Amino acid sequence: MSVFAPDGRPLVGRYVRLDRAVLADAPALFRALDDDRVYAGNFMGGPSARPNTVETMGAVLGAMLSTAGRTPYTVRLTGAGDLGPAGTIVGTTSLGNLSLTDERVHLGWTGYCSAVWGTQVNPECKLLLLEHLFTDCGLGRVQIQTDAVNNRSQAAIERLGAVREGVLRRHIQRADGTFRDTVVYSILKDEWPGVKTGLVERLA
Repeated sequence: MSVFAPDGRPLVGRYVRLDRAVLADAPALFRALDDDRVYAGNFMGGPSARPNTVETMGAVLGAMLSTAGRTPYTVRLTGAGDLGPAGTIVGTTSLGNLSLTDERVHLGWTGYCSAVWGTQVNPECKLLLLEHLFTDCGLGRVQIQTDAVNNRSQAAIERLGAVREGVLRRHIQRADGTFRDTVVYSILKDEWPGVKTGLVERLA
């Protein structure tokens, strides 16, 4: 089977729409993520790296867009359910570290406004992205990882059905100079049908 790189196409579900991020998204993304709780789990490097202005968020988003092999998405509501008006930006997620030779990619750099935690937003985002990666792109492995101190993120990843592979000790330096341990998970193409069924059932 041929393997293709993700192309940043819009991914549309019942509750959310994922569009390739653009710099014009920075003001709305700043408003959505301007919350201590979002950065407490060391999203974007942690509290000390939290963007404190729209301009700073624009610089962060610009860096994402200019990183080779990185595909950042903006997460918008479709208006379904009682989550909020259609078009409202509620977060961001990215693909990166793509290797077509090894048929793998990293899904991460994900943050949502706290108002949508525990709703349909994260499971549908993952359903849309994983379906694109496994079915459209033909990839064989999707890696998801998080800071070992971020218990909420670990619980969300495990609820997806991803397999916990282990911990990389003293793996990445946080913005405050401390080093994090990284918990690594993966989903393989042979596991995707079962994972997909679970996500679809959660969204039913």
